[in-house]
Amino acid sequence: MTTSTMVLGRLDEVRAWQEELYRDLHAHPELSHQEQRTAEAVASRLSAAGCEVHTGVGGTGVVGILRNGTGPRVLLRADMDALPVREATDLPYASTATATDSAGVDLPVMHACGHDLHVTCLLGALDLLAGARQAWGGTVVAVFQPAEELGDGARGMVQDGLTDLVGPVDVALCQHVLPQPAGSVATRSGPVLSSADSMRVVVHGRGGHGSMPHATVDPVVVAAMIVVRLQTVVARELPPGEPAVLTVGSLQAGTKSNIIPESATLLLNVRTYSEQTRTVVLTAIERIVRAECAAAGAPREPELELFDHFPVTQNDPEVTARVAAAFTDHFGAAVRQLDRLTASEDFSDLPRAFGVPYTYWGIGGTDPELYDRAAAAGRLNQDVSVNHSPLFAPVLQPTLDTGTTALVVAALAWLGREQPGREQPGREH
Repeated sequence: MTTSTMVLGRLDEVRAWQEELYRDLHAHPELSHQEQRTAEAVASRLSAAGCEVHTGVGGTGVVGILRNGTGPRVLLRADMDALPVREATDLPYASTATATDSAGVDLPVMHACGHDLHVTCLLGALDLLAGARQAWGGTVVAVFQPAEELGDGARGMVQDGLTDLVGPVDVALCQHVLPQPAGSVATRSGPVLSSADSMRVVVHGRGGHGSMPHATVDPVVVAAMIVVRLQTVVARELPPGEPAVLTVGSLQAGTKSNIIPESATLLLNVRTYSEQTRTVVLTAIERIVRAECAAAGAPREPELELFDHFPVTQNDPEVTARVAAAFTDHFGAAVRQLDRLTASEDFSDLPRAFGVPYTYWGIGGTDPELYDRAAAAGRLNQDVSVNHSPLFAPVLQPTLDTGTTALVVAALAWLGREQPGREQPGREH
């Protein structure tokens, strides 16, 4: 009997409470930095599994430490926050929750990115590991992180002393549910998620009556020219094959059809995979904005503000190969190559703070038959709901089992008794 088989022997038992917990978390989502109820549920489950529990780390973050003698120390991470989205799935446990955000705005709330699944999978993996201590040795550090959607949750936990709290770790592992066939797992070495930068641009004009545009400097026209010119940055300033995304997600100006406003505000989002490309794109944005304002005779310089930065997720080759081999041994043909994604994450802030390598993989959450039909018809983009959609809802099984199993199998690639080099004494803290 293999180590993973020993640990996963109680999966049927764990599945019962996992499914109930998942439905509860999905029905009661919480916005970033407001994950109080979720954190309480996590802490309760960690205590039941025999973990050392720390709450309030970085605000609402929770850390569970499962010690089992000497050996490697593996960090596993799950994110907890939900999104300001009104759910449209018609599930019996669909969210009807609302919350007030940091700006005082009342919003609908939904787990539209699968963080409820991530939490449930990690809690199940810890329960399984705690119930089969004879099969492994070392320490599991389980980090339940707030505010991934804002990009500052991991950094907040680090700033609140996470590394001192748990001590050194040897490797960090993380997974995310994606619109791929349920039951599949996918890995990739190297850059797997892009960095992300948001930028606020305010261009200033000279307002006046819409009937007398000659007496004004129209910031709406300036903003429109900027939007058009920005479309050339990726197409004409980056080498073919170098991926990047530049999106203008918001353009706001004016209050009435016959009033030329004083200013216009644009919100931009940039996705890149290298610091060099990031610099090229951000520099081009500033150059274009300033040049268009100058060309229009704007009375004031534009304002440019960067915010909400997410780092590149760069999977370590050796760690990724080790996890991929363990997945292949356990899942066989269900293991896929993960496409490079232009989504972004702040998970890598954790291993960077600990100074350790990491890998980040995907698990499928889409009904396999639906996925195959959509793929055959060339309608994946139309028929398969993606993360952040009001229709995004991973099929409960086999997604939950797969995510739980993947965490166990990946952790055991370091912690399992049968791993090469396990006869050497490890460190215990």
